[in-house]
Amino acid sequence: MTKQGTPSRERIVSGTADLISRRGLNAASIRALAKHANAPLGSTYHYFPDGKRQVATEAVEYAGARVAHLLGERLEAGPVEGLRAFLELWRDIVVKSDFRAGCSVLAVSVEEPTGDDVPPELAAAAAAFEEWERLLTESLREHGADPEAAAELATLIVASVEGAVAMCRAKRSAEPLDRVARRLEALTAAAG
Repeated sequence: MTKQGTPSRERIVSGTADLISRRGLNAASIRALAKHANAPLGSTYHYFPDGKRQVATEAVEYAGARVAHLLGERLEAGPVEGLRAFLELWRDIVVKSDFRAGCSVLAVSVEEPTGDDVPPELAAAAAAFEEWERLLTESLREHGADPEAAAELATLIVASVEGAVAMCRAKRSAEPLDRVARRLEALTAAAG
């Protein structure tokens, strides 16, 4: 909170990312986003004069960057360690939220855009997925994987983990993610 008692811009962005991970973007109004972040509606419009699209785009960028930062740090110890961190992150999110939260990047990706143009939040989601894939690909290559196989495995990892997160929420069980974790770890260890 600032001295005036208004929430910080980052708090609104992180609260928006959390709400989107739970309800999706289309189900979250700007009023709901402000309430979830425990922010006055006026502060939300002050920080985000372009409204819901602006705060949603920044929330997706924020979520994507947080995951990329964690992944990048852990990939320094190798692709298997990076994969484990990626999997642990998502397992913690779904389990600790009692299977109510998933990935805000995925959430905006599966919703139908309201117009013919690619909305900025969807472009932000694509950029986040590409960054995660790039980080994994580079680590795999640095540890001896064939360049093309590394890129394919990185895409498989991101797609499998994101899909498993959705399955965990639907089944209210971590089992899909645990199964995917075992198979991806074996593939990643064998790639280098």
